[in-house]
Amino acid sequence: MVNFGFGTAATYAADVLPDPVPAHPLLDGKQELGRGQYSIVLDKGDGERVYKIVSSPADYWLHTAKDRPQGKHFPVVYVDHGDIGQAQSGYRFYLLEMERLYPLTPESQAAIVANQLTKAYWEGCRRWNQLGACMGRMAMYHLTTGETPSWDEQMQSALKALSAFIEEYQLLPDILKADNLMVRKDGTLVFSDPVFVS
Repeated sequence: MVNFGFGTAATYAADVLPDPVPAHPLLDGKQELGRGQYSIVLDKGDGERVYKIVSSPADYWLHTAKDRPQGKHFPVVYVDHGDIGQAQSGYRFYLLEMERLYPLTPESQAAIVANQLTKAYWEGCRRWNQLGACMGRMAMYHLTTGETPSWDEQMQSALKALSAFIEEYQLLPDILKADNLMVRKDGTLVFSDPVFVS
């Protein structure tokens, strides 16, 4: 587990979706790989893809909207299997088939960049804390302006796309939790769950 310096896995251990895996033919007998605050991930069984059950509208929009951010640093969604029930939160459950991502490995290049991103984002939140709920969106925007560490061209483009998407959908960014930034097998950093609704 990569420690970004803002908490540990134990900090967020109680902050996971409490719902059981919804009954669905595609999910029967599948191994659960992990949970987040608004999602459950199950192994599809082919070593390449997972089933991701999302209960947050923000996650669903991020992965399925026609104008969602796409490219090297965003997850590939292969199939939207649609609505599969209701979460205890009152939100609908949606089932997505997507590429399998992995936790960051400490000291890897992706972990170094992730730490830089989260540190710059956290500093931006502190700088803009007088804006209340809008501070995160302002901090995310400032990651795109060059005032923070310089990112390579593809990361800069990804940050701009994510910031624009956050503004368009009036979402809140979340890149502080380690599981919201993951990697592909080749080590590419991916924004796996960088948004939420207030």
